[in-house]
Amino acid sequence: MSKLFPLIFLSCMFLACSTKNKAQNLDVAKTLESVGLQPVVKTDSEWKAELNDMEFYVIREKGTERSFSGDLWDHKGEGVYTCRACALPLFDSKTKFKSGTGWPSYYEPVKSEYIRESTDHILGYPRTEVMCNRCGGHLGHVFNDGPEPTGLRYCINSASLDFEERQDP
Repeated sequence: MSKLFPLIFLSCMFLACSTKNKAQNLDVAKTLESVGLQPVVKTDSEWKAELNDMEFYVIREKGTERSFSGDLWDHKGEGVYTCRACALPLFDSKTKFKSGTGWPSYYEPVKSEYIRESTDHILGYPRTEVMCNRCGGHLGHVFNDGPEPTGLRYCINSASLDFEERQDP
């Protein structure tokens, strides 16, 4: 019996994770449907064909670029920052602020339905990951030390973003 315990335990963990992932996928689908969006689903080889090495590392493998190394951390244009993987508008330049961290920082997304959050304790303390809700791409993390009106700091990798300049009407 003692030799079977690890196998039974792992099987239960797999089933629990599988059930949780299915529930999360249903929640994502419902959220996307409510704002008129379809999910973007691709294989790793399809993503690798579309993204450069750093973009793939950050967006698909949940990596982090070095601070002050991305092309958008000190960007000052007027417009919208979009998901580099699927072009979903994520953050407006009006919500961007200088956090001093070396990564682009925003105090709120364009629409809360456009991002997904997941909290982990991998580093020994709670940390909330931010992902694109349409393609599931890793963007960065959100912290509770931002400016008003939200008090939030969405600390986002430049490799996860593109920028679309605002067009005059």
